[in-house]
Amino acid sequence: MAYKIVADSSCDVTDKMKREMNITLVPLTLEVDGEFFVDDDTMDVDAFLKKQSASKTVSKSACPSPEAYMQSYLGEEEVFCITISAKLSGSYASAMLAKDLYLEEYPAKNIHVFDSKGASSTQVAIAFKLEELIQKGLNFEQIVEKVEQYISELKTVFVLQKLDNLERSGRLSLLQSKIASVLNINLILGSNDGEIELLQKARGVKKAIEKMVAMIADLGGDVTEKRLVIAHCQAAEYAKLAMERASELYNFKDIIVVATRGLSSNYANSGGLILAY
Repeated sequence: MAYKIVADSSCDVTDKMKREMNITLVPLTLEVDGEFFVDDDTMDVDAFLKKQSASKTVSKSACPSPEAYMQSYLGEEEVFCITISAKLSGSYASAMLAKDLYLEEYPAKNIHVFDSKGASSTQVAIAFKLEELIQKGLNFEQIVEKVEQYISELKTVFVLQKLDNLERSGRLSLLQSKIASVLNINLILGSNDGEIELLQKARGVKKAIEKMVAMIADLGGDVTEKRLVIAHCQAAEYAKLAMERASELYNFKDIIVVATRGLSSNYANSGGLILAY
């Protein structure tokens, strides 16, 4: 059967990945000081980050509407949708409502919405897993079961140069943010069932990256059959450092590097690095 992968724009796939894996992105909308940015292929992420950095107010995001998701479900008979963590955004709830409404009219269609329990590189990793299973010829139910299991085992860790937006949006405690700022400490954060948690601390970004990569041995187990996805926000050199160090220490079957789109850049800020495996 014909299939398509749908994801919200927190999924930081490249244009090439979208073409090759038949991925449709449904954009979130960002707002800074009354100016709106639709997180699609026309968005100027650099301009957005400059405006966000100059703003004294917290930038806001709005998830896609159910109508936008319903439009994305059109076409192929089997649809797999990947959203940012339901604990971080209303995107999952919107996608689920769209599914219910769509199936009322077209009950024969197969649609499954995955809560990634993460964002950014986590969603990219899930997209690659979906494509892998689809190419193996598994049926819809088998794919759903295996991907849900994969999500339960996925690890996401990240380090950010600026914590302002996470703190101002309530996704990180004010105390953690201030301690990191005053002591010049980089916080190594992770996703615990879709919620952000503090894993370790390091002084300096390069030491933080070293620690973050070293943690893979403890968090990830055997990685020979796993894929490492590295997403960066205006930090190609840090992504390269993480990739090279991971290649030295581990035998991942593949390492993929992507740049963050608008939504992920909103929280990662310039210099942010997000690993999923």
